[in-house]
Amino acid sequence: MAGASARERAALVRLLVLDVDGVLTDGGLYYDAEGNVSKRFNVQDGLGIKVAQAAGLEIAVITGLESKAVEKRVRELGVEEYHAGHLAKAPLLEGMRRARGLEWSQLAYLGDDWVDAGPLGLVGLPMAVANAQPEILDLAAWVSVRPGGHGAVREAVRFILDARGDLEAQWALWRSR
Repeated sequence: MAGASARERAALVRLLVLDVDGVLTDGGLYYDAEGNVSKRFNVQDGLGIKVAQAAGLEIAVITGLESKAVEKRVRELGVEEYHAGHLAKAPLLEGMRRARGLEWSQLAYLGDDWVDAGPLGLVGLPMAVANAQPEILDLAAWVSVRPGGHGAVREAVRFILDARGDLEAQWALWRSR
């Protein structure tokens, strides 16, 4: 895929893998007086995940931290492939790819920080949120306009579905509800 545009790469994507902190959330860790952590999710990102699934774009999540709040949100969205507590993400990504019989060109990964560098170097469509670290932005073939936790996932989904020719059909379904 060397030399292919981001849109050409996106047209091939069958699996979008997401980081959590800084991608699905704004990266903030909110602690209460008892030390419990809560996180903020964007509802438009959530609907974007549901639209992606309806269009046949599979979504998976790999995160370095373990959080009951994240697991609850991911499960609520119907994401079956969820891996928490993994800083070494590339081996998990390889397993997902093999289990589905996909080529690397059929995978996209959306990240924001150094922990995402390994996966970004493997997939056909490396993606970054607007406020990603500079090194991650350098690895990305596509960068969102919105920052992580503020609609960047929805933006990535729209980009992929549009390149695949699936966006208009999904919009038509929602318009008719």
